[in-house]
Amino acid sequence: MAWKSPFQQGAQVEHPKFGFGSVLSSNEEHIVIKFDDHGEKKFVTPIVLPNLKKSDRQPPAEKRASRSRKPKVVAPAVAG
Repeated sequence: MAWKSPFQQGAQVEHPKFGFGSVLSSNEEHIVIKFDDHGEKKFVTPIVLPNLKKSDRQPPAEKRASRSRKPKVVAPAVAG
């Protein structure tokens, strides 16, 4: 019988140390979670499962990388 994770991809979870996160992938050996405040973490599945709780929250909107817009400097034309 195939192993079935209690947390599928996209599931919202809460960890006592890292807080809220979204499951990125999960199998018998490892689970990868992207936490809101701590980034991606990879755990050994059997060890972390007792510490995870399902969360009913909505997944957070993806934050876009902020780029500071620098004004373009135009070089003066050289008369020749």
